[in-house]
Amino acid sequence: MAKILVVDDDPDFVAFTRDVLKRQNHEVITAASGKQALDVMHKDKPDLVLLDIMMSYLLDGLHVSEEMHKDPELSKIPVIIVTSIIGRPEAGIAEGRLSVDDWLSKPVQPKVLLEKVNLHLQPPAAPQPSSK
Repeated sequence: MAKILVVDDDPDFVAFTRDVLKRQNHEVITAASGKQALDVMHKDKPDLVLLDIMMSYLLDGLHVSEEMHKDPELSKIPVIIVTSIIGRPEAGIAEGRLSVDDWLSKPVQPKVLLEKVNLHLQPPAAPQPSSK
């Protein structure tokens, strides 16, 4: 299946997420900080990133997503942010203020996690030829 990078400083969340994804035959790699995540991505490019917002410093995950967005090698990798922050970031995503593709609220339900992962691992639909 796919190679998924799980970036979170909570080892329990990482273990839970790894188990859910491995049951679907995904390869899971992990990082516990933003810096480590960027290093891992440059060495072992994932197909998708699950990225916690708050890690070693308040908005560590958002910094990672911004750095990915600027890097031509990483900018096409789908990013799903994972957050326990109250509120819904979809407005920031829709307005382009957040360099991410989707979001999940903690605690994450396995079914919802897999739905989001599968959605963003799908190749974009090919444009349909116009009939004139």
